[in-house]
Amino acid sequence: MLNILVVEDDPNIRKLIEAALMDERYNPILACDSQEALDAIERQHIDLMITDIMMPGMDGYTLTEQLRTAGYDFPILMVTVRETINDKRKGFVVGADDYLVKPFDEEELILRVIALLRRAKIANERKITIGNVIISYDTLTVSRNSERFTLPNKEFMLLYKLLSYPETIFTRIQLMDEIWGYDTESGDHTVSVHIGRLRERFSGWTEFSIETVRGLGYKAVRYDE
Repeated sequence: MLNILVVEDDPNIRKLIEAALMDERYNPILACDSQEALDAIERQHIDLMITDIMMPGMDGYTLTEQLRTAGYDFPILMVTVRETINDKRKGFVVGADDYLVKPFDEEELILRVIALLRRAKIANERKITIGNVIISYDTLTVSRNSERFTLPNKEFMLLYKLLSYPETIFTRIQLMDEIWGYDTESGDHTVSVHIGRLRERFSGWTEFSIETVRGLGYKAVRYDE
């Protein structure tokens, strides 16, 4: 079972998160403040942390920053009533991976936990597995049974980015900035060209697809779940 640390000073919310995690067969480890969280981290392996921000003593921002400074790289999900863009920006700057505003739906909490754990697994293994398809970051290859493609760097990075965050919509500008760089002289039509090449290359594959979201951008869809 995966160990998920829950740092929350409100006992009712703490019990709610605990019950939701146990229903999904995770092992919740409970802490009512940052010090208890640090003690728990010293005692056992943690796969993911869910933390409130406003707590007595050390707040969630400081806890997250200290953990990142100390080299802990497990995913961190902040759950809080603070919902301004400045609050969210501060959370991401100190090292949070995702942000959920209270009151929250239990199903959304679990979906975010699942997504964060999937991304952590991808980051650690440096590959994405979808059924019989293996997308290897180290070799820039996409293989399925006896088929194997070595992709040009930009095509591979585009595919890897989209499939690392299935169902997430990325604009052309976002993809240009991350894969081609902020100072690129290429226009955003370059993304469309590369998307077209990927679709043509994998047109007969049923494990995943890249979809256009009209007026917004692109998203990847996985069909292994």
